[in-house]
Amino acid sequence: MRICHVITRLIIGGAQENTVLTCRGLAERGHDVTLIAGEETGPEGSLWDKAEEAGCELIRLPAMGRAVSPVQDLLARRELRRTFRRLRPDVVHTHSSKAGIVGRSAARAANVPVIVHTIHGMSFNRTQPRLVRGMYRFLERRAASYTTHFVAVADAMIEQAVAAGIAPRERFSTIRSGIETERFQPNIELRAEHRRAWGVADDEVVVGTIARLFENKGYDEILAAMPLAAARLQRLRFVWIGDGAHRPRYEAELRTIGLRQRTHLLGLVQPEQIPSLLNGLDVLVHASRWEGLPRAVVQALLMQVPAVSFDNDGAPEVVIHGETGLLVRYDDVAGLADAIVQLAMDPSLRKRLGECGRTRCLSMFDWRTMVQELHRLYNRLMDQPRR
Repeated sequence: MRICHVITRLIIGGAQENTVLTCRGLAERGHDVTLIAGEETGPEGSLWDKAEEAGCELIRLPAMGRAVSPVQDLLARRELRRTFRRLRPDVVHTHSSKAGIVGRSAARAANVPVIVHTIHGMSFNRTQPRLVRGMYRFLERRAASYTTHFVAVADAMIEQAVAAGIAPRERFSTIRSGIETERFQPNIELRAEHRRAWGVADDEVVVGTIARLFENKGYDEILAAMPLAAARLQRLRFVWIGDGAHRPRYEAELRTIGLRQRTHLLGLVQPEQIPSLLNGLDVLVHASRWEGLPRAVVQALLMQVPAVSFDNDGAPEVVIHGETGLLVRYDDVAGLADAIVQLAMDPSLRKRLGECGRTRCLSMFDWRTMVQELHRLYNRLMDQPRR
């Protein structure tokens, strides 16, 4: 098959890693794969180098940007339509909100037989003003009218999309976001090495977070919970992995609450460094306000690090309360602190939850399984009568 994947930008992030791995896997299966993305990057880092190693054709689309811009968006649609007419793909598969709207419209105009869209996270969510939510819901419903099928990384995304009237349930499939699970191997020596580098004693408990230092990633809630937990347990230390535009503000807040010296900010790291760094953690905290499926939690569980998470979106499909971590009611800061302290004070509980999490994630989130399921889906959609 000729397959085109379209995504807004190739920053270091879950949707982007998912897309690059998908293109790599499909190319390895012998398909003619093209990956199209905007040139925009940022403090989150870039995955263009990984895309160049994926074995597919790459097309940079300067007009495709994250921010809404009617002129640039129309230019991006025009360029995509021309590209699709030139390549004549059997399948166009879009990712992320902007590329999903613009890319599906261009694919329809180019008469692409099969148009697929992956929901990594809903484009409209609880953090947006009502008018913005309504606009995105309208655009998603319109794009759905010429979408052959939807892929969701979590069952929760299907429930939300169906409830919003995007499309009937039979046009959705859940395909879990794939991870290179073979890279995630717990290592005692690396654990000791990282903790020494962070100045962490053997009896101290490291609570980590992996996320961009940006709004809606849960840092405001984490910053509110940290002093509550640290006051009850002096052995707590914190490690943040990631960078972003809000780093100065968060660092100032850490100084205000008196925890800057107990928090190690690692900044931007490359994706291949994550498995090694996770060895040094005892608990992962995930407090994102909205997200399809928390990929960082899956990565932590693969390294036998249990998680504390709010119970929103796809998080409960990974953090099984009492089995792989502890779930807290969304926006319950005191509950977040309680869960952190509970895990920090009980090493046997951490060990049990971490081992269960690794077993579960090894079977559910291998990237080869994701590619195989997408391959089967494409074949099935190609065999269906065209609408």
